[in-house]
Amino acid sequence: MALTRYKLGNLIEQRREKYNGQEELSAWGVSREGFILPKQDGADTSIYNVFYKNDFVFNPARMELNSIALNTDFNKAICSSLYEIFYITRKDLILPEYLNMFIKRNEFARKCWFEAVGSARNYFRVSNLSEFNIDLPPLPIQQKYVDIYSSMLANQKSYEHGLDDLKLSYEGLINEYKYKSSKICVGNILEEVDYRNTKNTITDVQGINIQKQFMPTVANTINVNLTKYKLVQKGQFAFSGMQTGRDECIRIALYDKENPIIISPAYSVFEIKDKSILPEYVMMWFSRKEIDRLGWFMSDASIRTNLDLERFYEIEIPIPEMKIQKSIVNIYVAYKRRKMINEKLKTQIKDICPILIKGSIEEARKEA
Repeated sequence: MALTRYKLGNLIEQRREKYNGQEELSAWGVSREGFILPKQDGADTSIYNVFYKNDFVFNPARMELNSIALNTDFNKAICSSLYEIFYITRKDLILPEYLNMFIKRNEFARKCWFEAVGSARNYFRVSNLSEFNIDLPPLPIQQKYVDIYSSMLANQKSYEHGLDDLKLSYEGLINEYKYKSSKICVGNILEEVDYRNTKNTITDVQGINIQKQFMPTVANTINVNLTKYKLVQKGQFAFSGMQTGRDECIRIALYDKENPIIISPAYSVFEIKDKSILPEYVMMWFSRKEIDRLGWFMSDASIRTNLDLERFYEIEIPIPEMKIQKSIVNIYVAYKRRKMINEKLKTQIKDICPILIKGSIEEARKEA
């Protein structure tokens, strides 16, 4: 038959090798995006697990989020002892890259979540995975669809590499001019405005996330009086000083859409008072980690770790001449635009996995 069903347990095996510390190996964590640097510096690596090229590494507590990665980059590396590792034993039947496409589907993540529910901590193990069934086309068909996926992934990675170059460019210019330019307090750059949705004509209620982006509100606004909500127009900032210390960031966003929105009365709305300063340049400064750390530090004096407006106004931003601002902002805007496109590309790649798996199965059935 051109299409054969197997249990994954007959195709894979769990790796249980501990790190002996005799050779220097890089340590990695795993997220739904792939391998990431570990969050804990100086952790005891003597209990870490070893993994090799073409091994799959996953977080048993996060499989509903698809926190699993196929290692195609490292010949040998280590990961937390909390992770589980497996590898393919029957490469005559299934390609690692094909299994990776099978795994990178929302359907697979949902099934992992369902299978893990019976566990005390909702852990999903290799033993659970081994019970899954998979319909496999012949290797040539698998390779055909793997090549399509790999080509798309390579294009996305190339695009992402260009993002890094843009980021280095505008950050280099910022670091150069922050020592050359006069510093101006936020209180002399921004002024608070307060326009309300008095006619109740706007129903688009939004908030700000810790990525400093506007997002649809998560609050329940049913039967809420929206006439008290504040208007935000294009070119204005929305700011929330609440829990800056907890979030370790200054929650602020620049609105860049044509149609106005409304936000909670608890937020503050600002606009540029000094027309020699670009709002995009100010937002770029608030996107930097160093200013988040400063806001975190300044919020420590608050009982609730809030960044009060008085302290917010004290923050200083180096302001170069308009020509320099425009140059830096142009690179920054290009970076943000390309970053958005890159996120869409990654979503498309993830969304195409079920299409490719389905296409390979249908092709195999036709050959049967």
